Amino acid sequence: MPDSPSNQTTPTTSEAPEQRRLNPVVFAVSAAIIATIAGAAIVAPETVSTAFNAAVSWAGRWFGSFYILLVTAALLFVIVLALSKFGKIRLGPDNSTPDFSTFSWAAMLFAAGVGTGIMFYAVAEPVAQYMNPPTGDAQTVEAARNGIVLTLLHYGISGWGLYSILGMALGYFAYRRHQPLAVRSTLRPLLGDRVDGLLGDVVDAAALVGGAVGISASLGVGVVQLNVALTILFGLPQGTATQIGLIALSVIMATVSAVSGVDRGVRVLSNINVLLAVGLALWVLLTGNTAFLIDALVGNIGDFVTHFPGLTLETYAYDRPTEWLNSWTLFFWAWWITWAAFVGMFLARISRGRTVREFVVGSLVLPFSYVTMWVSIFGNSALDLIRSGNLDFAELTVEQPEQGLYTLLSYLPGGKFLIALSLFIGILFYVTSADSGALVMANLSSRALPTYHGDPQDAPAWLRIFWAALTGVLTIAMLVAGGIPILQQATIVMALPFSFVIIAVMAGLWRAMRTEPPASRPAASPTATGCWGPRAPPPA
Repeated sequence: MPDSPSNQTTPTTSEAPEQRRLNPVVFAVSAAIIATIAGAAIVAPETVSTAFNAAVSWAGRWFGSFYILLVTAALLFVIVLALSKFGKIRLGPDNSTPDFSTFSWAAMLFAAGVGTGIMFYAVAEPVAQYMNPPTGDAQTVEAARNGIVLTLLHYGISGWGLYSILGMALGYFAYRRHQPLAVRSTLRPLLGDRVDGLLGDVVDAAALVGGAVGISASLGVGVVQLNVALTILFGLPQGTATQIGLIALSVIMATVSAVSGVDRGVRVLSNINVLLAVGLALWVLLTGNTAFLIDALVGNIGDFVTHFPGLTLETYAYDRPTEWLNSWTLFFWAWWITWAAFVGMFLARISRGRTVREFVVGSLVLPFSYVTMWVSIFGNSALDLIRSGNLDFAELTVEQPEQGLYTLLSYLPGGKFLIALSLFIGILFYVTSADSGALVMANLSSRALPTYHGDPQDAPAWLRIFWAALTGVLTIAMLVAGGIPILQQATIVMALPFSFVIIAVMAGLWRAMRTEPPASRPAASPTATGCWGPRAPPPA
């Protein structure tokens, strides 16, 4: 999953940037839609569940291939940009330099690919695909190998292509074209000054509503899994009460962050969290079946490279496993789509001064390298345990996927300590996702001034607190209405409107880059009006 990184940047100017002003239209419409969904899920959970079931069946049948084609096209688009002459364009003026060292930038990209979602699915999905594959026989060597490949497909480089498009477009228009750091800015080459009006409000509202559902899916998956660890370690009951407490914790932490400005603290915690996560993976590697896991990692890379070209456009048209497709591939593609604006905004904020080529290579290769390592170690450890005869573990993981990771860790040396460590890692990722998600939602529902010198503008604290609370309510409502399955269904449905925005972003970015002057000539001075809209000259 698609997980949100922390707000890990600081202004590059000596003075604090001006805060954004509330956009009443985006705020009111988005809040009303989200509150209505949450209220309906609480008041009439069965009705909402039935409605989402019908909507998913319709969306999966008529737009399933559209999602698959869009994700593939997005990946090809960013690769073509990186390899073309546009790859030398900087996300900023031609003489700009990166705001962060390569190491720090790589570390933050690395952190962006980590979260409670991958802790959940790295064990749950390979086991599920091994026991119930979409094609072929179950519980075979082929099913085991394909289970890892499918997990890498769903959690890997394709989704980062979507993140890369939004991050590149936001960074390009903000730092090179001096537009506000907002989704609507990426459509100015297509819509002109109309992005400053109602059309722009619709774009930002679509990103916000879809993102809220995506965040709820991430928080829902995280809270269910964390609940299991709390039960194992402290005997807390599994159920809605404990899960509501965890969601309340995320809201409180987001509130503390909003009012105290602990961005640097969150950045440090995120970096520590990545080191702890890598340490946990290495422990599993070294104390498990090490030789097998190393061999499997190398083989998984080969299998993925071999199968990826066919899988990326696989629609299973001749023997369509509808339920499987909706639960896995279409859910993941929708999840990535709903998160695209959120993670893209983070990537833009840390990438000023990078070339398009550097940005694409970094955003595709670095996070996917981590995902490959994590999925291969944990997924193959689970499959090795099952293939050694432990079918009880397989059945438990299929029936209750949130149990998979902790049950696997319990079979290793230091099991209770490892469960406690994974709980700590999961809580930090969980809180960070909630906090940064609230920040981006607050920014989307407010107006920003044109961006100069890379100065990030954030919404006021009260707006972040509001969105953190409302997202928490939505997560609780969805868990009450049906748990993780309904969160998956809502994600597939709510991603559809923003899918068309992503297509428009690609078209707008391509059109804008084609107007770039040749590298041999200095960049043309921005005009006061035209397709980029009125704007003041940069401050001295």
